[in-house]
Amino acid sequence: MAVATPKLKLYTNHGCPWAHRAHIALSELKVPFEEEIIDLSVPRTEAYLQVNPRGLVPSLAVDDQIITESAVVSAFLADAFPSHLVPASSDASGPLTRARIAFFVDTFMSKVHSSLFPLIQSKTDEERSAIIKKTTDAVVKELEPLLADAGPFFGGSDKLTLAEVLTGSFVIRLWTWPKYGLVPQSLIDELSTRAPNFSRWAEATATHPSVSGIFDAEATALRTKQRYGNK
Repeated sequence: MAVATPKLKLYTNHGCPWAHRAHIALSELKVPFEEEIIDLSVPRTEAYLQVNPRGLVPSLAVDDQIITESAVVSAFLADAFPSHLVPASSDASGPLTRARIAFFVDTFMSKVHSSLFPLIQSKTDEERSAIIKKTTDAVVKELEPLLADAGPFFGGSDKLTLAEVLTGSFVIRLWTWPKYGLVPQSLIDELSTRAPNFSRWAEATATHPSVSGIFDAEATALRTKQRYGNK
């Protein structure tokens, strides 16, 4: 007897990198869903706070159940709709692959993502140079070896994996922000020279249709400048 596909409704905002994670997963899974855009520039409505008392996006309604937090939503989707994103825990390679993905994502977020906004807010060339060196050194040491078998995606895959679902929205920002003066081009140049595995992986991830699909580079850069830019 076939199991009915659950009805999905995604509460989201296309400018939010955390909500973007869910969009990448849904695009890859080709699962139908309803979408409601949440305006993050104003206080949340009482109706949305009933959905998610934290007022954050994404939230995912699965029939009459609500799932919140981007990593949880993305992992749920990957598990609920088996695909190329990640092997099941019951597969022979499942637990190890999932552990490798989790470690990679944690390393990316702690070593790369954590540098982006301090870099945007840096006030002097010396401060920027120090952040660029620290970030590049960390990528070379921590992430470059993990991408030695990228094909071009994590773990030798020729399709996006859960690793790209959880990092892609930040990679595309890093890769496009030099054009808008948010991140120095020298960071991308340094990564290209010193971390070619990472650079190839990031380029493939940032240009993938499932990652770039909802991303408005110019609008996102403008909002980021207004919110975080060095005044």
